[in-house]
Parts: sequence; C-alpha cells; structure tokens
Amino acid sequence: MVSELGATAQAEGAQEALYAYWAGLGMQGRLPARADLRPSEMKSFLPMLSLTDVRTQDRFSFRLAGTGLYQVFGTEVTGRSLGEVYVGSAAEYWRRELSGIVVDRRPAIGVHSLGWRGAAHLSVLWMRLPLASNGQDVDMILGYDALLGGDRAANRFSGIRAA
Repeated sequence: MVSELGATAQAEGAQEALYAYWAGLGMQGRLPARADLRPSEMKSFLPMLSLTDVRTQDRFSFRLAGTGLYQVFGTEVTGRSLGEVYVGSAAEYWRRELSGIVVDRRPAIGVHSLGWRGAAHLSVLWMRLPLASNGQDVDMILGYDALLGGDRAANRFSGIRAA
C-alpha cells in the first residue's frame, strides 16, 4: 500500500507540473495551441502524453500516444479513433469526458478503471487539457495518464471535472 500511495502522489505531482506548464502557455484568456507546446520542455512527460484530435464535438481520434501508454491500452493507438480503441461503457465514458472539455473549454481530471480491457485491478489517473489553434475553439486535447494498481486507486475519483 505504501508504494501505491507513493505512485499516486508521484502521478499527481506530474499532473500538477504539466498543468502549470499548460496554464503558462495561455495568454489573456486564450487557450494554448498545439503549436505552443515545446517537447523539449516536456521531456519527462512524453512517454505518458497523448494528443487527441477533435473531429466534431463528440468524435475524436488519437493523433499521438507516448510509448508509455502501450501499457495502458495494450496496443498502439496512434491514428485510431476513440471507437476503435474503446468499446461499450468505456467508449461512452471517454466520449462524455472529452466532449465536456470541448464544450467547457476547461481541463478535466479523473480516474478510470481498466476493466474494459480485462484489468479491473488497474486504473488510470488521467488529466486532459484543451488546446485551440485559434485560442477559443478546442481542436485538440493534450492528455497525461498514469497507471495505478489496486482497488484503492479505482475508487479515489470518478470522472471529476476541474473547478
């Protein structure tokens, strides 16, 4: 349990650092754009980062998924649509969460069980940050995921939206 708590605290610290980086890119009420991101300034996050293209308010596809995300998805997801990666209630969960980010133009965090891929003992502590080429309309979402083990992590949050 101590190692699980340490992993959770480490993941939360990484989320806070990435959020601070993202928030520092926005100017005068405008959302940061993909072009504002500098991979050289985000090296420690890269394996667990994803970029999701917003096709419409409720259609999404993975533009990029870091190498560390293979352990989350169990396969390469770059270039695949949300519906090709997730099925059933997991697909609906992510469609709802991502659509909320597009509409609200605000970050979101939560924990989601990997039960959809047969690993209910594992969860993902996730954060999604909106990006907008024009500063207003969300056209891409920056994601950060941390894999957590144990039942305790699965019950910690459930799709909590950032205030």
